[in-house]
Amino acid sequence: MNASSRSGAVAVIGRPNVGKSTLVNALVGAKVSITSNRPQTTRHRLLGIATFPGGQLQLVDTPGIHGEQGKRSGKAMNRMMNRAARGALEGVDAALLVIEAGRWDNEDGLAFDALRDAGLPVVLVVNQVDKVKDKTALLPFIAKVTDGREFAAVVPLSALKRSGLEPLVATLLDLMPEAAPMYGEDEITDKSQRFLAGEMIREQLMRQLGAELPYATTVEVEKFEEEPSPQAGVMYRIDAVIWVERDSQKAIVIGKGGERLREIGKRAREQMERLFDAKVFLQTWVRVREGWSDDEAALRALGYHD
Repeated sequence: MNASSRSGAVAVIGRPNVGKSTLVNALVGAKVSITSNRPQTTRHRLLGIATFPGGQLQLVDTPGIHGEQGKRSGKAMNRMMNRAARGALEGVDAALLVIEAGRWDNEDGLAFDALRDAGLPVVLVVNQVDKVKDKTALLPFIAKVTDGREFAAVVPLSALKRSGLEPLVATLLDLMPEAAPMYGEDEITDKSQRFLAGEMIREQLMRQLGAELPYATTVEVEKFEEEPSPQAGVMYRIDAVIWVERDSQKAIVIGKGGERLREIGKRAREQMERLFDAKVFLQTWVRVREGWSDDEAALRALGYHD
């Protein structure tokens, strides 16, 4: 990096399910944050580190800011997720407000209000423009959203298609202070491999179970050990517990003859092997802990933080 490089932190804020994690992964160039089509897939603050020729962006991916209606997981979980999202605004240099092209609702307004109160420069990211058939409708939509609201810039893009990212990167780097990068070029997140392993299992729960059940599940990695492997160089032995809240949910996660649990484990293991570039031996169990999602002590014991 040269002396004029820029480096800073950017909070990625928005209502649930607008593609915040997909955008972070696209900017980082690697999968550091899990994704699914379920709202509130992201439950933790996670740092994605994106390094470019002109500088470095430390992207703080956050749970979606949501109101009181339509929440699926326990009340304590929702309070903690909202606090985590709002807490991400502390100590950052700028923020992205990610919205869905053609849609602005009360939860988008909640997210904007949180950013306005923080006094940060805000870049409006209009995501999923690839899904808008009538592109002439985008300009009136953007004009309506920005009326009476101050943004440092507006960038339409598609995070999924990885199109429109270059203008966003240039805009964000211009908002960052001149500084040396905080992380090495090969670093992509501040989270441990142990944490990422648990998240990849939870992603498969979100993707493979019905609409409601994933919100009653969480994952705890009990063992994460590294050992030499003659074939792959390194192998990780991982033991993980999938926690549910009722016996009936346990049966659903396991599936007939253990088939669903094996599929969840297989797909999570394959993702881990790609990200870790190592062989993975994964064992999973399903256990019941009643009311864990509405118990702040239980949430903290399971690794959730504000």
